[in-house]
Amino acid sequence: MSSAAYAPVDLWTAMRRGWRGRCPRCNAGPLFGGFLKMRSHCPTCDLVLEPYRADDAPAYFTIFAVGHIIVPLVLVLERYGNQPPLWFHAVLWLPLSVVIALILLPRIKGAVIALLWSHRIAAPKSSPDGLDLSP
Repeated sequence: MSSAAYAPVDLWTAMRRGWRGRCPRCNAGPLFGGFLKMRSHCPTCDLVLEPYRADDAPAYFTIFAVGHIIVPLVLVLERYGNQPPLWFHAVLWLPLSVVIALILLPRIKGAVIALLWSHRIAAPKSSPDGLDLSP
């Protein structure tokens, strides 16, 4: 099916589709082939996804979000939880931080890829020797 057969997709719809791990254009094909391994193209609509590389942005946004979730909880526990010992904090917050990060990371990566696709921000092409070939 050609790209002309798909209706234009607004930014927020594309990002919601990416958040759910679906193709930002057709919403039918999976965005990832593994936990974080992005597919080179959508198996349903053949949208080429390879040029839309998220790089380090999803990790940055995930750390930002996890910090804004965990730190207030730590402060509330310190203030109203009778100041538990340090080992209690380590046992509680370290695994919780990892779990939240593992839940958010693929969703944020999908949303970033959809954002890049909706704004047509592709990574520059490079030659085999590593030189930038973008115009």
